[in-house]
Amino acid sequence: MKNIFFFSDVHFGLQTREQEKEKERRVLAFLSYVEEHGEELFILGDLFDYWFEYKSVVPRGYHHILSKLGSMVEHGIKIHYAAGNHDFWLRDFFPTELGIPVYKEPFAMTLRGKKFFFHHGDGLALHDTGYRILKKILRSKINIFLYSLLHPDWTAPIAKGSSKTSREYTGTKDYGETDGMKLFAEKKINEGFEVVMMGHRHHPAYEKIGSGIYVNLGDWISFHTYAEFDGTTVVLKSWE
Repeated sequence: MKNIFFFSDVHFGLQTREQEKEKERRVLAFLSYVEEHGEELFILGDLFDYWFEYKSVVPRGYHHILSKLGSMVEHGIKIHYAAGNHDFWLRDFFPTELGIPVYKEPFAMTLRGKKFFFHHGDGLALHDTGYRILKKILRSKINIFLYSLLHPDWTAPIAKGSSKTSREYTGTKDYGETDGMKLFAEKKINEGFEVVMMGHRHHPAYEKIGSGIYVNLGDWISFHTYAEFDGTTVVLKSWE
């Protein structure tokens, strides 16, 4: 029986052209490995630094990645996509065109007898009420509709500039994100979940909490980390 893989926070489109090409090469190699050795793949958010779907238009520059994911599905790999805070404006492109279900809210799943709970991790910081309010605004159907009326050539630079400004502003601040994630994981483990898995924080973590484990998948900007589950044990690894 083949293994189950998990990764998050690639943030395609964030860095320079040269860095993005190298990142794409790494991720494609990893996906080829999953295709050969795995049977299921979970993407826990922020595959893209910015993603917004119009009715007939999606962002350019990701052809190789999207083609690879579609090919994996065609070859029998089950792929699940949990929307992160940078790519939650997903509509029907992934399910319709690629056969990949999208989860816009945290979700639970039993994998080979183990109870997993998945959450991108955003909104769990202890002292970040501002983000929780912003999240509701950004996910408002009315605001999404109004934003979609703008031409894609305008919306992409606006979103990327906003993402960069936000990252620079919050990068040195401590909102209690780590503690908030651990407290949430502890709560879910007390509810009976054996593995609580997240991304978002960009720092890999593997911690035993009570009778379960909390896993943070890190990112593919600095750490290139992922998790692998063989049916018994979840292992956090780095892609070399």
